[in-house]
Amino acid sequence: MPAFAELLERLVFTPGRNAKLALLGAWFAEQPDPDRGIGLAALTEELRFAAAKPSMIRELVMTRTDPELWRMSYDYVGDLAETVALIWQPRAGVNAPPPTLAEITEALEETPKAELPALIAGWLDTLDASGRLALIKLVTGGLRVGVSARLARVALAEWSGQPVEDIEEVWHGVAAPYVPLFRWLDGKAERPDPRDRPIFRPLMLAHPLEDADLAALRPEDWRAEWKWDGIRVQLTAGPGGRKLFSRGGEDISAAFPEIIAAMDFHAVLDGELLVMRQGEVAPFADLQQRLNRKTVTAKMQRDHPTAVRLYDLLFDAHEDLRALPFDARRARLEGWAARVAPARMDLSALIPFDSMDALGTLRDGARAASIEGLMLKRGDAPYVAGRVKGLWWKWKRDPLTVDAVLMYAQRGHGKRSSFYSDYTFGVWREDGELVPIGKAYSGYTDEELLWLDRWIRANTINRFGPVREVERGIVFEVAFDAAQRSTRHKSGVALRFPRIARIRRDKPVEEADRLDTVMALLTDGDGRRKADSSS
Repeated sequence: MPAFAELLERLVFTPGRNAKLALLGAWFAEQPDPDRGIGLAALTEELRFAAAKPSMIRELVMTRTDPELWRMSYDYVGDLAETVALIWQPRAGVNAPPPTLAEITEALEETPKAELPALIAGWLDTLDASGRLALIKLVTGGLRVGVSARLARVALAEWSGQPVEDIEEVWHGVAAPYVPLFRWLDGKAERPDPRDRPIFRPLMLAHPLEDADLAALRPEDWRAEWKWDGIRVQLTAGPGGRKLFSRGGEDISAAFPEIIAAMDFHAVLDGELLVMRQGEVAPFADLQQRLNRKTVTAKMQRDHPTAVRLYDLLFDAHEDLRALPFDARRARLEGWAARVAPARMDLSALIPFDSMDALGTLRDGARAASIEGLMLKRGDAPYVAGRVKGLWWKWKRDPLTVDAVLMYAQRGHGKRSSFYSDYTFGVWREDGELVPIGKAYSGYTDEELLWLDRWIRANTINRFGPVREVERGIVFEVAFDAAQRSTRHKSGVALRFPRIARIRRDKPVEEADRLDTVMALLTDGDGRRKADSSS
């Protein structure tokens, strides 16, 4: 436990992505099984203890502390685990060794609920303040140290030397504490075989299409589709079960039971999840009503009916089609859809065009149709995990947009004075540091404001007067008129008239945009793009 407490503390105070990867790699290398796997599950929120509620922890602490002192301390500190760590008074004469992660996990699973307070109190007596903080965060599920499942998989890849794509294909087929996974990564066993279990396969991603890229494209080499304004999903179904995954590999099956019910086939498909009514795609805001729910009511399903517009066929039963060119996969997809005819699913149509200018005209009209833009895919491109430049392009409509990470929040003014409604957001530098590029306080709905306010209060990691620093967990799609140089921002750039276009709850923070993407959009004083003024 002391080693895990040290890891958590160092992760909290380490803002850079590369530094976090190094800390995780050292943990995997130095800790024994099953503790390293238990720690990994805790960091990625795959480990939960249903009986250890925060209310139980509060009641336990008040058996050792004056209730009024506890109330005042908790009000001042603002975090349950930190308050417990600081105020806990250990019993005199306790010299038992601190528990291991394996001992904690086993005991929490086997101990009757009535005996849990005494069990946790005994552990708190053996730990120092850092260990107590880690223990309470572990048992209540509130670690919040900036480690996503994707970052953890990248750390595993860098530590072991195995491709991250291979690790991602094993990840959902191995349960915590991941002993078979670690034995493979240690070189002591073969790669785990998920067989027919529904696992996530890494998605193929697209690069934004720039003018220089467009000029080099030959129409006959490319296939065009609309870029639908939903969330990217992967449907995996077969003898071992059915799962619906987000683009980051998160299992979102519970929120969309009607899609799971329609997956009566043996295949892996790539598509876009949309709310659809009478065959028409509804605004993205309608889909947001369905996202991030553990359960969904019949009324919600009726009022916000979902469907999937299919892009690609990755597996047909056991046959892996990813190495085939796009044209061949598309033909297989069309044949598969005609044969299986799955409910709540249709094909994303290919758009005919004979020149890039004609395609550009179609793209310019996408705004009127509430479509994000176009996707361009090489006809001979295999399905390659990750973002390989030159195979797929996304050609978004104006205005300029950037995917940025929420960093700080501040209360608003007037009727918003009770809500955290002013948001500072940033993008990633090449060294993995998140740097601010702007602040926005408009573009979201009142319902989204309430959700963001609750999230910010629950995920605050630091306070600077009226400003709260938050866990890196939310990506905004920010729309803006121009990007300009700024000496006031650590990034060196600021956005002009930024507004929140939408909350990207489907997008991992690691996939937010990089600073060089924003710098490429810099304008001069009269608003012209730098690239334009120099040509």
